[in-house]
Amino acid sequence: MTNFRLLVVFSFALFHLKSFGQKKVLRAITSGNITVDGKFDEPIWDYAPIATDFVMFSPDNGKPISKEKKTEVQIVYNDNAIYIAAKMYDDEPNKILKEITQRDNFGTAENFGIFINGFNDSQQDFRFYVSAAGVQADCIFTNQNDEDFTWDAIWESKARMTDYGWVVEMKIPYAALRFSNKKQQTWGINFYREIRRDRQAYTWNFIDATIDNESAQSGILEGVDDIETATRLFFIPYSSFYLNSNDSQKTLGQFKGGLDIKYGISDAFTLDAILVPDFGQVKFDNVILNLTPFEQQFTENRPFFTEGTDLFQKGDLFYSRRIGENNASVQLNDDEEIVENPNSINLLNALKISGRSKSGLGVGVLNAITEKTDVSIKDNNTNQTRTSLLEPLANYNVLVLDQRFNQNSSVSFVNTNVTRNGEFRDANVSAAVWDLNTKANTYNISGDFKYSFINQSIANNKTGINTSLNLAETSGKFRYGIGGKYISKDFDSNDLGILFQTHFHSLNANVSYRILNPTKKFNTFFTRLNLYSEFENRTGLLQNGNIDLSIETTSRKNDYLAYGISASPLKTNDFYEPRSFDDSKFLTNPESIRFWTYFSSNFNRRFAVDLNAQYRILNEKKRVNYRLLFNPRYRFNNHFTLVYELDFLRQNNNVGSAQDFDDLSVFTRRDVISYGNALQGKYALNHNMTFNLSIRHYWAYAKNRQFLTLIDDGSVVDNLTYNKNIDSNFNTWNLDLSYTWWFAPGSQISVLYRNFNLSTFTQGTDFSKELGRNFSDAIRNDNLDHIFSVSIRYFIDYNYLKR
Repeated sequence: MTNFRLLVVFSFALFHLKSFGQKKVLRAITSGNITVDGKFDEPIWDYAPIATDFVMFSPDNGKPISKEKKTEVQIVYNDNAIYIAAKMYDDEPNKILKEITQRDNFGTAENFGIFINGFNDSQQDFRFYVSAAGVQADCIFTNQNDEDFTWDAIWESKARMTDYGWVVEMKIPYAALRFSNKKQQTWGINFYREIRRDRQAYTWNFIDATIDNESAQSGILEGVDDIETATRLFFIPYSSFYLNSNDSQKTLGQFKGGLDIKYGISDAFTLDAILVPDFGQVKFDNVILNLTPFEQQFTENRPFFTEGTDLFQKGDLFYSRRIGENNASVQLNDDEEIVENPNSINLLNALKISGRSKSGLGVGVLNAITEKTDVSIKDNNTNQTRTSLLEPLANYNVLVLDQRFNQNSSVSFVNTNVTRNGEFRDANVSAAVWDLNTKANTYNISGDFKYSFINQSIANNKTGINTSLNLAETSGKFRYGIGGKYISKDFDSNDLGILFQTHFHSLNANVSYRILNPTKKFNTFFTRLNLYSEFENRTGLLQNGNIDLSIETTSRKNDYLAYGISASPLKTNDFYEPRSFDDSKFLTNPESIRFWTYFSSNFNRRFAVDLNAQYRILNEKKRVNYRLLFNPRYRFNNHFTLVYELDFLRQNNNVGSAQDFDDLSVFTRRDVISYGNALQGKYALNHNMTFNLSIRHYWAYAKNRQFLTLIDDGSVVDNLTYNKNIDSNFNTWNLDLSYTWWFAPGSQISVLYRNFNLSTFTQGTDFSKELGRNFSDAIRNDNLDHIFSVSIRYFIDYNYLKR
């Protein structure tokens, strides 16, 4: 009897484990019109098949959901859309977290999601989420790029609290999906539930966390038959009004108008176009005092260049801030100055075509045109002005072809091109990119080969290459990887990309360990050792040599703690800090060691905090760097949240270029101190109306202690004759107060008040080194520019007009 019982238990366990590897099947049934109200009072919901028996995705991967938290999902459809009814049971409904946030921001709220792959090819999911507060989020998921929440669709949902938990009803029009034109559809489908207070995530079809391909582990949806792909044609006209004033210029009003168009070229591909764009309400840039030889990289805030652009990130050749950027210069004579230098170049129009066919071929085309821009130049002696061409008419283009195969591998071709009118500089960069995985997702080979061609003039062209290769073991508790990179001197992708360093080659190796299921102390534990070395191509000198050890943990109370050490045990050589035109000079830097720690408390608590501390010691007398990032937040209730950030950085005895371009051999030993203070506030009236506050004051200065001369061997010696006053002071202020109302699906009214001062940068010694005085100077009314704007965008669906 005992043996028989053991056989039964073993067989049941074997069947249970095998079922995890199988795909669950749910059948959808046809329906009439459904009212999306979260009540489920249509008769169809009484007998539509139910998906249940969810399994934990994290942290305890594979654990079945408890009976008290059972989840039930049903799907029905008609000629226009599919409808989803989800019931999330909870034996403690009063503990369900439901913070109200803006769209695509989960905040501290439980949420339900549906993952749909209309081609059932394990390549790409369209994911739709609704929080317990009724807030929507949507994204496109690919195994290579994860979730891209910049993509937005138009769909309906309603969340409602019940005495047994909470429920969600959703309507997803076919225009928001991609699927074949077959009479009988078979879709990949999965459902997701996050129990936020426990930080537990569940899926209907089990997703094995050891397999790096979520989309391939979806279930199957059957029964959706005889539906037609909707005409995906949408118009989004907009109108904006701006009032501008400052101390020297009284209030001026300005109207703007334009049109966005979205058109589904086929089942898989979509055209997005903007005519006469308006980006006047985008977030301000967090500008800093930048004493490095490299430009500051900014995040993209313009919606057209952030929405649905995951394909264009292949190969890291596209930096969208280049489009409309004013980095041009004009030749000035003695005693001449530019009367008014525009902050940016106007964008005339832009379009992008993107999508992926059922064979796995992703195609992305982006094109933008900026207008010809002149500036007025004044002669201060004669007061006469002349006009000079700052930037010609320019065309920016990106092409991406990305073929996926075997459910988890891809090969891509990428091309970026900038063509400027006349004899101005043109640029073309092409790349082959590969990401190959074994069928079991055990091993990975990735890399790229890039080629650039720059046409600076008829007699001055240059070409360069950039290539890399990486090998990695990508499954199990222990993982490892090795890789290398080579960039030639003349490789240049900066016309439409961003690249800081060239003419070097590097080698790297890493090994890591992680737990796959929680232990008594940790929900997650990850440690990694990384070795990196980098050499200048012409001389073979070491540019960078690091040994990094890091540990990341999440406690059973879901507090995150990470810490590590980074050592550079050998002297390194910097070929960029001297600013020599051919990077022939270099600065030798001493050995160093850096310690860091990062703590983030569980955001489920009303009061939570992020704390990041770093301390670096360099092998020179009194040369140390330290940084503290303190980021507390308080959630007063589900409507109101405040987040403060203090970012303090100090570099003692930093050695760098004095940036005197009349004598590039002059260096300085200086102290660099910066204070960044920021406040973010959100008050949500409901999930459609939100007030947002964003304030930032940043102040930094550099005090020169000793002037130095750079000599040919990379060392520096005292410079006893240099006596210019070139201490630096940088002070800036920004304030945005906005109100946003989504008054209809896809339609929005935005009201923004902004005041700011144009970042003030002074050199010399005549400035205060007190934080309070600089803050007062930054917010003085005669320093501020004021902008008040109202923008209205209205979403028009061609299908609705047709009906």
